[in-house]
Amino acid sequence: MAKTKSAPPPPPSIGRVIDIDVNSEMSESFLEYAYSVIYSRALPDARDGLKPVHRRILFQMSEMGLRPEKGHVKSARVVGEVMGKLHPHGDGAIYDALVRMAQNFSMRLTLIDGHGNFGSLDAGPAAMRYTEARLAPAALTIVEESDEDTVDFASNYDGQMKEPRVLPAALPNLLINGATGIAVGMATNMAPHNVGEVIAATCHLIDNPNATLKSLMKHLPGPDFPTGGKIVDTEGIIEAYESGKGAFKIQATAFVDKVSARKQGIVITELPFNVGPEKVVEKIADLVKAKKIQGISDIIDLSDGKNGTRIIVEAKTGYDPEEILTNLYRLTPMEESFSINAVALVNGQPKTMPLKELLQVYIDHRIAVITRRSKFRRERAKDRLHIVEGLLKAIIDIDKVIKLIRASDDTEAARKGLMSTFKLSEIQANYILEMPLRRLTKFSKLELDSEEKELKKSIAALNALLKDDGTIRAQVSLELKEEGKKFATPRRTFLFK
Repeated sequence: MAKTKSAPPPPPSIGRVIDIDVNSEMSESFLEYAYSVIYSRALPDARDGLKPVHRRILFQMSEMGLRPEKGHVKSARVVGEVMGKLHPHGDGAIYDALVRMAQNFSMRLTLIDGHGNFGSLDAGPAAMRYTEARLAPAALTIVEESDEDTVDFASNYDGQMKEPRVLPAALPNLLINGATGIAVGMATNMAPHNVGEVIAATCHLIDNPNATLKSLMKHLPGPDFPTGGKIVDTEGIIEAYESGKGAFKIQATAFVDKVSARKQGIVITELPFNVGPEKVVEKIADLVKAKKIQGISDIIDLSDGKNGTRIIVEAKTGYDPEEILTNLYRLTPMEESFSINAVALVNGQPKTMPLKELLQVYIDHRIAVITRRSKFRRERAKDRLHIVEGLLKAIIDIDKVIKLIRASDDTEAARKGLMSTFKLSEIQANYILEMPLRRLTKFSKLELDSEEKELKKSIAALNALLKDDGTIRAQVSLELKEEGKKFATPRRTFLFK
């Protein structure tokens, strides 16, 4: 009997197919990607001047207790904590961000206190397993008070923790340290400034909300780069402060001097921002070799991490060192152009801002921070005052309190007895019941009276502060000036006016 062939199995189900328009899908997906890059990675927030990765590093280091008075820990440990809890974008990106915050030639006010080889303008840092880090004193002003309901928190990437959307930032970090970042369709490039000058301009705007750019620039005349140098084109600075975009030139600091017993030459002590000595020496050597610059007999690089930049260019006999210097400015990185593009996030949206608006966004942020902090501290003081008032009622007859508690059948009975006998609230009664007996008997009425007086005084001061916007603005200014006393340093970059 012949075998019958069975029917082939039906094709596997491929589910429901949805036709979509490719143009529409690409457009929507690209917009989502672009927004993610702009908001989550590339651009700083105008309030604290930080990108998400920098904010997460500082916040996590604060959570780890890596304060300036504590010891350094391996950078790899910090990177691991940040990557595992807040920033799952790769250890290289996190370490690069940490390194930059520790480099005194990149930041006008360093936020990380690094120990080990954190690189130079000509060489990269050592691997994260070799370097160590902790928070610098300036970083505390950025992260402190974030636990006093001063800023909003959001869930981290996996929803298991909370992270701040912005930090309190008691210093105008965006203007002080500048920022660079390339997003999709836009980029930011902001110059660092002098701490004291930025604070002076901010306080001037607080006191004079209608201040003009000219009056602000009396306090903040221009950028102040950590590597010094000379700004020779101030018109570009004015344009950048007016519109948020502008360019100017930075020159190396150099002078003609006797460099040996018989020879004159050029001594270079400062270079434009982000230009390393090796790059300059190599360029000069190439120009001499190609005979594009005449009259140079030797180039000696004496630069080091301890003494800073020092390049000696020896001039041949019979050549004018001033003319050689002019050619060096023209043909080498000893003169560079710096373009300002002041783009930062305001309410989650990228915006190009002039100087006054940048300062105003920061002032508004600090007003909000101090308002929220004051409300938090007032409520905490009221809660403590309520407890102290209960203790004062109980301390009058401590023996009766102890006797009542011992005679009670259970906690509930003791609580009700305390509430009815001493006219206490449930919160006050619970606090007394939860205290060890040794603490309860050690309370002094004089100490409690003094604490009650201080708490009432504090609450009254906070109420007065919160009632008046002018008082809050004055508090912002006062706190800024206090920070200025701690961190202000002399200007390093010379301005030709």
